[in-house]
Amino acid sequence: MSETDSFIDEVTEEVRRDRLFALFRRYGWIGALLVVAIVGGAAWNEWRKANARSEAEAFGDAVLAATQSDDPVAALGGIPAEGDRVAIRDLLLSALAVEEEERTQALAALEDVAANPDLPAIYRDLARLKWVILSGDDLAPGDRDAALQALAAPGAPFRALALEQQALVHVAEGRTQEALDALVALRQDASASAGLQRRAAQLMVALGGDPDAAADG
Repeated sequence: MSETDSFIDEVTEEVRRDRLFALFRRYGWIGALLVVAIVGGAAWNEWRKANARSEAEAFGDAVLAATQSDDPVAALGGIPAEGDRVAIRDLLLSALAVEEEERTQALAALEDVAANPDLPAIYRDLARLKWVILSGDDLAPGDRDAALQALAAPGAPFRALALEQQALVHVAEGRTQEALDALVALRQDASASAGLQRRAAQLMVALGGDPDAAADG
């Protein structure tokens, strides 16, 4: 390589270096900003997780303390909650109210959950099912049948339990065939637990039905 070529290469390299430094001085802040954003995002994410964990633990401690208090129903009702915790608090409150023979308050808590559009459907359906069961004969037959029909729709999260309730209502009202139809649907529902399937089979036998035929169908 001649001295001229070597000199040209050195000049070219120097120009490239100068351009690189110029670009860095001009746009280097973008890279720094990206680094800050990445580090800050990671730190915020960790803070959010820690904060959520702390809130969950505080809520759990408050619920535990309320259940061990002299008036658990009132104590639970006084716990502030947001999101899914509203459903958890009120569903537990309704169960404790039943134990304390405070049926009216239990029904009110279940109604609050069932009517809250901000809660996931699974909580609202569970509250509605428990509300129908707890209401019993106080609920007008048409309202009860309509509620159970909606809860027993294909794909509903508590379809099997709703079908069992439908069957029991039909038995109480002397509608044997409708009770058997509900039990057949229950026996064919893949989501039904083994215990629920067993209870359905026993009730079918008591009504003169064939649980094995229903399961095979």
